Amino acid sequence: MQDVWETSPQDGQVGGDHYKIYKIQPTEFIHTNSIPFIEGNIIKYVMRHKNKNGVEDLKKAKHYIDLLIKLEYETTKVI
Repeated sequence: MQDVWETSPQDGQVGGDHYKIYKIQPTEFIHTNSIPFIEGNIIKYVMRHKNKNGVEDLKKAKHYIDLLIKLEYETTKVI
């Protein structure tokens, strides 16, 4: 039986290797710094655009930036 700590989920990647090229993977950076979901997606898409989906990933990052602006700065918050 393999020891559960022998390998890390960060050692493998489903769907490519576009994150493994970095010294610190986006998920590790996002988690370690307690970065919220939307901001984390922005980081993830910007980091991978050159090695995965090109301009499509930048458009996804822009979408999340626009969403963040709307939710955090343009929406009237009701308490």
